[in-house]
Order: sequence, then C-alpha cells, then structure tokens
Amino acid sequence: MKLFTAALFGSVFMFLGVALGALGSHALEGKITQDSLQSYMISIRYMLFHGLALLFLSALPFVEEVKKERIAFLLVLGVFLFSGSILLLSTRAIHGLSVSFLGPITPIGGLLLLGAWAYLSVLLGKMMLA
Repeated sequence: MKLFTAALFGSVFMFLGVALGALGSHALEGKITQDSLQSYMISIRYMLFHGLALLFLSALPFVEEVKKERIAFLLVLGVFLFSGSILLLSTRAIHGLSVSFLGPITPIGGLLLLGAWAYLSVLLGKMMLA
C-alpha cells in the first residue's frame, strides 16, 4: 500500500469516525441495546486512533517506505476487520442482516492491528540499538 493511500485511508477513517460517532451518540440511542451501543462506540474509537496512526505513519521520516507500507496495510486491513465487523454486529437490530459469521473476524482484525504495532515497535527498537 502506497503511503499516499495510507494517508487517504487515515483521513477517511477520521471522517467516518467522527460521522459515525455522532450518529451513534444521537441517532442510535434507544434503537440498539446499551451493550451494542458501547461496542459500536469502541469500534469508532479504534477507527479514530488508527486513522491518526496512518496519518502519523505516513509522515515518519526515519522508517523505510516499504516498511511503512507494510504497517499501513496491516492497520487498514485490521480496521476494516475489527471496526467493520463490530459496527455491523452491533447494529444488526437496525439493518436486520445475518452477520453472526463476523464474530470470529473481529479478533483477526485485532491481531492485525497488534501485528502492525509490534512490527513498528521492533523496527524502532532496532533503530534505537543500532
């Protein structure tokens, strides 16, 4: 994934996080359970944090571009799987789609996010020790 694309996804995740967060706090209250609303808002937080991370990552001057692209790929895919699955699962009372199959997808997205952060941590640790 090119760094421009990573920054674009970062800005889109930030936009969606703000828009969907506002929707969740105003339009969804009373339409889904409190537990579902809490899950929904958690997915929004993760989307926002990782949107910022993508913007930050694309600007890091001391990490090789190819490595930043790998990290960005893991972050984008992780957000889609983690936040996307939670968003769909938590709003199924509204959309009525059968999305139970997404339950096992959420932790895979979480593992991809963890993998991205672990990879960046190892890279930065190696730089520090070099």
